[in-house]
Amino acid sequence: MTTATARLLPRARRFLRRRTRVLLLLAGWSLLESAHTFLGGYGLAKALDQGFLAGHTGVGLAWLGVTALAVVVGGLAGRGVFRGLADLVEPLRDSLIRQVVSRSLTQAVAHPARAADSAVVSRLTNQTEIARDSFAGLVLVARSFVFTAAGAVLGLLSLAPQLLLIVVPPLVAGLLLFLATLRPMAARQRAFLQADEDLSTQFGAVAEGLRDVVACGAQQQTAARAYGLIEDEARAARQLARWAAVRCLALGLAGQLPILLLLVSAPWLLRQGLTPGVVLGALAYLTQSLLPALHTLMNALGSAGTRLLVVLDRLTTGPDSGPGPDPDPESTTVPHPKTTIAPDPETTIAPDPESTTAPDPTTPQDPAPLVPVPPGGPGVHLRAVTFAYGPAAQPVLDDLDLTVEPGEHLVVVGPSGIGKSTLTALVAGLLAPGHGEIRVAGRPVRARSGPDPSLLRVLIPQQAYVFSGTLRENLLYLCPDGASTSALEASSDAVGLDPLVRRLGGFDAPLDPGVLSQGERQLIALGRAHLSPAPLVLLDEATCHLDPAAEMRAERAFAERPGTLIVVAHRITSARRADRILVLDGVRATCGTHDELLERSALYRDLAGSWQPDALPAPEAPEAPECAERISAKSRYLS
Repeated sequence: MTTATARLLPRARRFLRRRTRVLLLLAGWSLLESAHTFLGGYGLAKALDQGFLAGHTGVGLAWLGVTALAVVVGGLAGRGVFRGLADLVEPLRDSLIRQVVSRSLTQAVAHPARAADSAVVSRLTNQTEIARDSFAGLVLVARSFVFTAAGAVLGLLSLAPQLLLIVVPPLVAGLLLFLATLRPMAARQRAFLQADEDLSTQFGAVAEGLRDVVACGAQQQTAARAYGLIEDEARAARQLARWAAVRCLALGLAGQLPILLLLVSAPWLLRQGLTPGVVLGALAYLTQSLLPALHTLMNALGSAGTRLLVVLDRLTTGPDSGPGPDPDPESTTVPHPKTTIAPDPETTIAPDPESTTAPDPTTPQDPAPLVPVPPGGPGVHLRAVTFAYGPAAQPVLDDLDLTVEPGEHLVVVGPSGIGKSTLTALVAGLLAPGHGEIRVAGRPVRARSGPDPSLLRVLIPQQAYVFSGTLRENLLYLCPDGASTSALEASSDAVGLDPLVRRLGGFDAPLDPGVLSQGERQLIALGRAHLSPAPLVLLDEATCHLDPAAEMRAERAFAERPGTLIVVAHRITSARRADRILVLDGVRATCGTHDELLERSALYRDLAGSWQPDALPAPEAPEAPECAERISAKSRYLS
């Protein structure tokens, strides 16, 4: 933890310097609170020697009364102690929350398409509260030990200096043994927190990618990985507990051995002229002050202290504090080789070395000649397209060449996180490639001049958007010139929207998006896209909430609709209805018909073998190990 300590110490000093007044007030209240520590042993010794043992009961009671009054004053001073503690702890918690939120928002702005970091939830809630509680407990017990130890040592010195020879050596030896355990305990604490974050991230990824896990028969592999992470966390907890046992040994050496030595040497001390009151007062210092303070301090430093150091390091620097940006949401943990389509003269465009870099999306592109859209729909051309979600991130698509012919129906398949949604966003113009060129109907996809892009293409994502208003207004949203009622009825009937139209009360019925199911929202979005004049339709898992029969009807409607269709599919039946299928597997992209891909793509064979015709795996379906391995490796980076 040397590096973490070096990082945190300057920040800690700045934090405490800005709160000098709070620290002074806290020290003043602590001094007043600990006054009873000194009187606890000294007053007891005087009450015995000068009072009860000397036959002066009044004097003994007076000393006991002074001691009791000091306890009452210390209790009243505790209110000021906790007020000062709050003034010191709460600003730390607020600062940590601001840093976590600010870093998360900065990453979200820098990478708007990246998946949410599940570990942020652990840092924002669990770890922030750990830091707050640990810091409060550490300040409280450290302050208590310092003033209690000072009062006890001063009291022993006042009673008889030779008592220090019995108390100080084992006390120092126990403290040194305890300090020697702090560094390994901090390392075990860091391992425990890392295991906790890994487990949280894995569970979040499995929850989001559950459909793909089931589709590829990866349940056993995914469960085995989760069990392994659970075992890692349990192992880290056991190692932490072992070091806690060493802390108990240090406590016995520092706190209980002095008591034993005092009792054993009591006859010798009495022969040296010490009074019974002095010996009893020293015993009171050890049992009532030093031992409880030591026990509390070692527990706090051994658990809260090391935990605080680890958590502060992670909250202020992040778990990945090395240089370079965070991993992008669709890059994998293994190197991402070039993604190229298998040689096929009918489906590729020869690379053009003079056109491999796309213009900066922030500047206007050179005007391109307007090519009329063919009657069958626009063609889509990707030439040497490369895209990554950060300058240092692995490319999601690398040097991709692809041609979608006018009027063609292309389906894109592959594991979650492999780049399917990124591909549709690039074709729709929502993202700009880092290198290469994308043209739709012969024009650059992000051209600044020319007709409204919404008249040329429409993208329906997985999460369908429905706004408040009438059903007619929702369906006509992409029709700037409007549409007749007969056209509305034809599109609704084609995509299977008629039952919902009747249930809602017609096209002019008001919509409440909150009461619609995900499948109903998708049907409305599909009807909107079907009715639009755009000759290019991009469906990014836009039917994932529909049952297989409804999905087949909707996709048939778009296949029969004039224009070009690109579909990101999650069922093999969708792929088999397409003219061609594009398989993205992170190694190379392969394009062809269903029968061709069964011969040319191992991943497609796995998908076709694991996916059932009704999109639900049979109970006895064989697992697809290769597919499952790829899915589980990429499931936390969802398209």
